[in-house]
Amino acid sequence: MKNINCEEWQTSNLQVFWGEIAPCDHVVQMYENDKIFLDSLEGFIGSGFIAGDSVIIIATTEHRSAIQARLEQQGFDLEALSSAKQYIALDAKETLSRFMVNNWPDENLFMELITTLLKDVQQQNRKIRAFGEMVALLWEDGFNGATVQLENLWNKLHGNEKFSLFCAYPKIGFTQDIHNSVETICSAHTKLLDGDPRPSTEIYYRNAS
Repeated sequence: MKNINCEEWQTSNLQVFWGEIAPCDHVVQMYENDKIFLDSLEGFIGSGFIAGDSVIIIATTEHRSAIQARLEQQGFDLEALSSAKQYIALDAKETLSRFMVNNWPDENLFMELITTLLKDVQQQNRKIRAFGEMVALLWEDGFNGATVQLENLWNKLHGNEKFSLFCAYPKIGFTQDIHNSVETICSAHTKLLDGDPRPSTEIYYRNAS
């Protein structure tokens, strides 16, 4: 990734980062391959369950299946967590279709949908963690303006509803000038995760803008 000073990067324990450093941040990762991304998502979700948080993920079918297998291998009972409304896993394309109008995110439809999801898991004073890759699908399809607008809608909602928000983009989706693309995406977030392979218990991060 261009023009990033390595001295700006900081390291943290996984649990500490999501639980204490970024409990209300809008975090983004631009990753090289699915393993790096799934390692990060597994840590985000798993550490949330351990902390007693509720988790919402809006991901592709492939990624939902992969993360389910990883979490079950860790011993998490996803069926029980889902029944307790502590875990909600939705399909990114289907969810995106519920608020997109003429290839543009409709603010009212988006707010109604996501606010309902948040209320559904906000029980027993649990903290909330949400992951979404709908923005990555829009970006990959070339709808750059719609992607930025959706990030702005997340930020607007995030300003009123305090929760940990995590987004991820595959670097292969950056077909335009990579520096400008990175700056565009980073400007909509508060923290950036390193997209290179790292030990599973550690997180490397910096301020996104």
